[in-house]
Parts: sequence; structure tokens; C-alpha cells
Amino acid sequence: MAATSQSFFSLVPKPLLRPRSLSFSAGGAGCSLPGGRRLAFPAVPAASTSMASSESEEKKETKLWGGRFEEGVTDAVEGFTESISYDWQLYKYDIMGSKAHASMLAAQGLITAGDKDIILEGLDQIEKLIQDGKFEWRTDREDVHMNIEAALIEKVGEPAKKLHTARSRNDQIVTDLRLWCRDAIDKILFRIKQFQVSLVLLASKYVDLIVPGYTHLQRAQPVLLPHLLLSYVEQLERDAGRLVNCRERLNFCPLGACALAGTGLPIDRFKTAKDLKFTAPMKNSIDAVSDRDFVLEFLAANSIAAVHLSRIGEEWVLWASEEFGFITPSDSVSTGSSIMPQKKNPDPMELVRGKSARVVGDLMTVLTLCKGLPQAYNRDLQEDKEPLFDSVKAVLGMLEVCTEFAQNISFNSKRIQSSLPAGYLDATTLADYLVKKGVPFRTSHEIVGRSVALCVSKNCQLAELGLDDLKSVHPVFEADVYGYLGVENAVNKFISYGSTGSEQVKKQLEDWRTQLGISS
Repeated sequence: MAATSQSFFSLVPKPLLRPRSLSFSAGGAGCSLPGGRRLAFPAVPAASTSMASSESEEKKETKLWGGRFEEGVTDAVEGFTESISYDWQLYKYDIMGSKAHASMLAAQGLITAGDKDIILEGLDQIEKLIQDGKFEWRTDREDVHMNIEAALIEKVGEPAKKLHTARSRNDQIVTDLRLWCRDAIDKILFRIKQFQVSLVLLASKYVDLIVPGYTHLQRAQPVLLPHLLLSYVEQLERDAGRLVNCRERLNFCPLGACALAGTGLPIDRFKTAKDLKFTAPMKNSIDAVSDRDFVLEFLAANSIAAVHLSRIGEEWVLWASEEFGFITPSDSVSTGSSIMPQKKNPDPMELVRGKSARVVGDLMTVLTLCKGLPQAYNRDLQEDKEPLFDSVKAVLGMLEVCTEFAQNISFNSKRIQSSLPAGYLDATTLADYLVKKGVPFRTSHEIVGRSVALCVSKNCQLAELGLDDLKSVHPVFEADVYGYLGVENAVNKFISYGSTGSEQVKKQLEDWRTQLGISS
């Protein structure tokens, strides 16, 4: 694809009206201010783009929609309204939809079989040109639809002019977008599973490692590391479920809804839907072209997933710090400092945390875009694509780098074990002990709180208190209490479904290995 060398200023239309107080020079590189002063603008680097400008032609091409117009749009309007600079990414789906539409038109007798074959062959040739990087995308043709259709007319002539029968760009773009979203969701689902597998394999390496569990970022109770890692797997599974549900809801075909009211021609929307592997055609033509709730739902699902990934990133960034020292990332997933030679930073996970902000922002952009639109289609909806493309790209990247990070970290067992005595992690298990002795929980809570206060005064752990010390707090304590104290004993006392008890976590790990198809 050829790159243009035009600067921003070469695209500024000469007849554009400007305030009288400013007199722009012919070169556009600066302006004269009142009093003879001159304001110079810095040079703008040439854009790296595959788009060709219509200014390279002596005469502008007549728009495919230009029959009722006596003059062309200004360069400013053309530049402002084009979307080919980003919606070219939909070319595969635009061609796919056009092929299905042409086949349906032929089946309904609206075009001949010969014309259909010519159209399909021409579309195949255009698709190959695009794939080979030899197709010229033109901004004066506005968008992916008009670029492909105009190129098809140039290539095969009159038959191509029949392709847009019973079709509008309104239903065409939303068909392309639904097809694109369908494939994008499948890619994200694959990446989610990859990350889940990495987490399960990581958990399998540390089946007996106890780590501090936190609430309010304060030490709370001891948990097995696999239990913590599998909590991420569970969250990712719900992320996948939301995307699967979104895919099911968006998989209905708008093609044939035309501009908004359908058509008086005898088309077969069920055939088109079937050929494009949609569940069925959408029932209401106005709804088909006007709503982007499927985009919003996709962006919302991405946002929730991004927040989950951000939380993982935050935890691993903390755990990689000297203050925690619980994990060590390998050099392959770390970066250094330009000034501090000793630094080894978990930058990938920091950026996972950071990129979640743009994913949430993409959702906010399209929510705001859609909130005031009347039925049916409005050109505002052109602005849904860049946030959508950005969200998908960011989430795919986040999942990929999280997977690689999980594959390239080790947990520092000795450091973690040496940190476990601090924080009275066995206090709640001690309260359970008292409940089993018949003490009401609220009373048990108070007794254990007083026991912890005694430890603080003695600068010791609960397991280090003598039986006489415990009995001084409450006479209910007996020698069997020591079977509940210490983090190992505490973890072994958990028996409820889904808990951090060894047997429960072992079962969770086996279930996930089976569900994800991980061989032993």
C-alpha cells in the first residue's frame, strides 16, 4: 500500500473562511498577525497511511450517491467525514456480506446468475489485492463500502452497479460490524482460555504453598496459593460467559433492512442470514440499522474483563516489590530503568493496569455517543468503530501479556513462609474453635480479640501463648486449642465448599484441569 507524503496543511482547503484578523500565507506554514508579527507553525510529519487523496486527480470522482448534487463537498468536509482510515479493517466482512447479498439477489431473480458470477469473481480479486497490500484505499470514496464498490465497478463494469440493489450502507455497515464482533469475541475467548490454562498450570506447581490472604490490604487469613490463583480463573470464566452471551445476542442479521424501512423488492433475508451463519434475520428493520447495543454490550464485557486483569496486575506488581518479595518475574517479562541500573520493573503488568483505563473509556465513549440519538440511523454512529477496535486490541494485548507473565514468574516460597507468622492469620480459626465449644460467635469474637491484644502486649503469636495465658482470657480454652493455631493448622480446618481447605482446593484444581483440557 502506497503511503502519502502530504502534510496536514496541504489538506486545508484554500477557500476555507477564516477570521479577518488572521492572514494565512500561501504555503500554510504560518500566519501574519496584526501589526506585522508572524506566527510560524511547526512542520507536521507526513502521515504513515495507505490512503490516497483525491487531490492527486485532476477532477474529483463523482460520488456514488451524488446524483442529486450539483457540486462536490469541500476538502474539509471530505476529510472530516471519511472513515476509510480505520473502517478498512472491515473489508473481509464487507466482501463476505456482498457475496451473500449477490447470491441472494440472483436466487430471487433480481440479478442474473451470470452477473452474480462476475460480481463474485470481482470481489475475490479485490480481496486478494487487499490481502497482498496492493489495493488503493481512497479517502474521496469515504468508507470501506464505497471503496470496494467503486473498485468493483471499475473492474467488472455494469454488473457491479446492481450489487447495491435492496441494500443501504446503513444495513451494510451494521452487518459488517456484527460479523467483525463475532470473530473478535472468538479471538478474545481463545486468549482468555490461554490465560486460564497458564494460571492453572502455575497453581499446580505450588499446591501446598500457603500465602497471606488480604482484606483491606491488611492480613486476614491464610489461604493456599492455588486457591488465590483459581479465583482469577473463576473471574475469567465469567468474563468468557459474558462474551459468549453477547455473541449469541449479536448474531442476528440486519442485511436487507436497507436504510430503515426495508424494501419493496422480493428479497430473501432468511437466505442471507443463513449464508452468513447468523441465527436469523433481525425482525424490525428500524431496530436493525439504528441500535448499537451489541457494541455497548461487547465493550461492557471487555471493560469488566479489563478490570479483572487490572486487579491481577496490581496484585502482582505489589507482590514483585521489595516490600512483599513474594514473586520474581523473569528477565523476559521485566524492564529496567534509564537512570537506576539496579531496577527490574514488572512493567507489563503495570501497563495491563493502565490499559484497563482506555478500555473503560472506550465504553464511556460509545455510551455517550448513543445516548441522544433518535431513531433510526444517524451518522454519529460512524464514531462507534474506533473505540470498539481500540477496546478489542487492548484486551487481546492485555490477555496475551498476562499469559506470558504467568508463564515467567516464580513464587518465593521461603520469603512467603517467613512472612506468615505476622498478622494473626489464625485468629478466625480460633474463633471457630470456640464456636465448636459452644460459645456464641459474637462472644468468641470478643474472646479472640482479647487474646490477640494479649499477644500484642507480649509481642508473640497466638500459637506461642501458653494454655494458662489463654485460660486467663477465658476458661473455655483447653489443650486441644493448639490443633487450631498456626497457619498450617488453620488452613487444614477449612472444610466448606469452595474454601481454601486442602481437599477443597485439590478438588477445584482437578475440576479446572478437566474443564480446560489440561492433561495430568
